Amino acid sequence: MQNVQPPKSSPVVSTVVSGASTARMPPAANRPVEPVASVTQPSELLQQKGMQYGEYVNNQASFAPTPLSSTSDDEEEEEEDEEAALLRQAVLLQCPTVTMLWKEAATQQYPGMNQLSSSLGGLSLQSSSQPESLRPVNLTQERNILPTTPVWAPVPNLNLDLKKLNCSPDLAIRTPQHHLILEDHPVAQCILDSSSMLNSFRCTLTNIPQTQALLNKAKLPLGLLLHPFRDLTQLPVITSNTIVRCRSCRTYINPFVSFIDQLPEEFMYNPLTRSYGEPHKRPEVQNSTVEFIASSDYMLRPPQPAVYLFVLDVSHNAVEAGYLTILCQALLENLDKLPGDSRTRIGFVTFDSTIHFYNLQEGLSQPQMLIVSDIDDVFLPTPDSLLVNLYESKELIKDLLNALPNMFTNTRETHSALGPALQAAFKLMSPTGGRVSVFQTQLPSLGAGLLQSREDPNQRSSTKVVHHLGPATDFYKKLALDCSGQQTAVDLFLLSSQYSDLASLACMSKYSAGCIYYYPSFHYTHNPSQAEKLQKDLKRYLTRKIGFEAVMRIRCTKGLSMHTFHGNFFVRSTDLLSLANINPDAGFAVQLSIEESLTDTSLVCFQTALLYTSSKGERRIRVHTLCLPVVSSLADVYAGVDVQAAICLLANMAVDRSISSSLSDARDALVNAVVDSLSAYGSTVSNLQHSGLIAPSSLKLFPLYVLALLKQKAFRTGTSTRLDDRVYAMCQIKCQPLVHLMKMIHPNLYRIDRLTDEIFYIWIGKSCDNNFIEDVLGYPDFASIPQKMTHLPELDTLSSERARSFITWLRDSRPLSPILHVVKDESPAKTEFFQHLIEDRTEAAFSYYEFLLHVQQQICK
Repeated sequence: MQNVQPPKSSPVVSTVVSGASTARMPPAANRPVEPVASVTQPSELLQQKGMQYGEYVNNQASFAPTPLSSTSDDEEEEEEDEEAALLRQAVLLQCPTVTMLWKEAATQQYPGMNQLSSSLGGLSLQSSSQPESLRPVNLTQERNILPTTPVWAPVPNLNLDLKKLNCSPDLAIRTPQHHLILEDHPVAQCILDSSSMLNSFRCTLTNIPQTQALLNKAKLPLGLLLHPFRDLTQLPVITSNTIVRCRSCRTYINPFVSFIDQLPEEFMYNPLTRSYGEPHKRPEVQNSTVEFIASSDYMLRPPQPAVYLFVLDVSHNAVEAGYLTILCQALLENLDKLPGDSRTRIGFVTFDSTIHFYNLQEGLSQPQMLIVSDIDDVFLPTPDSLLVNLYESKELIKDLLNALPNMFTNTRETHSALGPALQAAFKLMSPTGGRVSVFQTQLPSLGAGLLQSREDPNQRSSTKVVHHLGPATDFYKKLALDCSGQQTAVDLFLLSSQYSDLASLACMSKYSAGCIYYYPSFHYTHNPSQAEKLQKDLKRYLTRKIGFEAVMRIRCTKGLSMHTFHGNFFVRSTDLLSLANINPDAGFAVQLSIEESLTDTSLVCFQTALLYTSSKGERRIRVHTLCLPVVSSLADVYAGVDVQAAICLLANMAVDRSISSSLSDARDALVNAVVDSLSAYGSTVSNLQHSGLIAPSSLKLFPLYVLALLKQKAFRTGTSTRLDDRVYAMCQIKCQPLVHLMKMIHPNLYRIDRLTDEIFYIWIGKSCDNNFIEDVLGYPDFASIPQKMTHLPELDTLSSERARSFITWLRDSRPLSPILHVVKDESPAKTEFFQHLIEDRTEAAFSYYEFLLHVQQQICK
């Protein structure tokens, strides 16, 4: 762990976001940390101001899609020094951001860094005979490899003479003004702006190997990481009667194509300038991310309304947990903010050993409960009055929400008929489709889909075999597929104090394109931090944008193929992903292979098209396009590694390996990925005379990230890990976009006692300054701090305001609200805190240095 050393008298407070990383000085309150750019672009870049667009040039005139398949120690003294450092510091953890510059062009040789120094003077680039990404790094000697700024994605090596910058407008608004070294530099500013695109579409290799043989020789994974529906502050939206596409491969027009046929008359009109004769200025030609308003040609039926159904566990266990109060209050506060229009519909189903429907038809004086006790043959008592118009029946809906928390207070029902309740939800939603939100607090114990406990608590610390990572029954998968066929997604909220077989229950969301939320040991009063987390998560969940009846197709240049997808979806056909719902927090990944040699082309293109119905009833198509160069040398392949994208793809692959084979196989595969790639690199660099573990600079963080994965709940062994906790971590890996997954794998570490203007831990060391404790925590000294503290009090001090503002900013950067834990030295939670310090030795895992020695030993075998 690389830390910024304070004076010896300084206290310690560290805040960690579920992992460990480099220490950084945090930003001023409410301002994000941003990197200082390291630009490796040709000097001609300076001559380009913004996007230069000339005549169309055919670098890739047309590209056809390829069929897809549904297959889916350190020495002890050094360690003691690190621990001692924690007793003198205040630090916090947060994920890196990424940035990238886009240009469509043929490949060119990487420039030396000395060529760049003069032209990019203000950026102070170090002179070198080769790009920084290929600089050999001796990992066993250069121990502090974590940069003091966020890790940037590598910049594609494309020729500026032919193509233009591919900058998304989104980040231009969000780029903070404290980028003083860059903000007046047009080229660098464009690089910052284009990072928006990178958050939507990243490839593990930004230089694509010409052949599969070259890819195999590099021993690196090839794939894409997608965030197709992410929130954008600016998005070009195009309304057109005709959406121009390639006749051959059906690719949407983008900045990387040329026209070989006559253009439709309508394409000659620019909707932005409202003028004719300037097709090269149309939004789809100027932007790599655009959205089209689709015509009726893209509809199989009229666009559906927004429909929301809430299926609620009201058994004794659920009532005791107290989640109904939080949920109903959240709904009451956000009813008017639910995405939709005048057609929005809503309904409620509750269940224990029976199923309860609620008639909310306009005109009734109060809601009517209708009970169905035959759970073996579920039917809808009044099909036409169970899903009602939100605005016409709003008062009845509010009455029900105010009554629900107290309706089952005296219940003695301990059983849970979740399966039958889901069957009823399917019947209710089938005519329209929409979103089903299921709240469950225990193992289903009655009717279809009932489950038995499969967890052996004595095996939680097993170092060999972890059983039951897969489902116990196919009931939930089959039901999810039926739901997907009717454009219905199922979101699961599991609020459980004991084992609930998430491995089985998760199938209902995985195969219907839903989401999974997990709150272990949930209780409204006994665990207030979880209750607060649910409250904040619900606010985001209920109000974020949503797309209905969606499908997504990914196209690529001929010669490339896609063979395995990762995420929550159903593969409807070989190249079409069915997404009953799509939300801005959903991520996907896909593995690629090179089926045919790419020697005849200098670049390749990828395009994802997401067709969906907005909550306002508009049929829309969001298109992202990515263009990358093709290279023939192994050095260029290594120079273009996007190590964060690679580790996220490997994490997805490891989850599949854990379920289909075993956890130990998945862990071995992760270690082998490091051993094989660094061994392959070492064999190609014969002029190196170093002893130690050598990696190119582009891969210097690879071993650290893999070690971080091995210490994640999903893959760790030898440490007590509840089965549901492990499965949930795997679910998160499979469905999170890269930017959030990296926060989970390897967050950043910040000092919080020196602020200037998923789970968080604030570490309080024994030597922490009493002034800090009093000003931020509200206690006079270390001994007075309680063992369980999950909030920072609102104190009238500058330090308190800054600390709370910083924590708020970190929370706001995540789709799920992390819980805050204040951890005292020598408290029971100390062990859990140290589990997240990736570079330190833990209970059953290597330290970073030990892991490097292990990898070196494997290479030398």
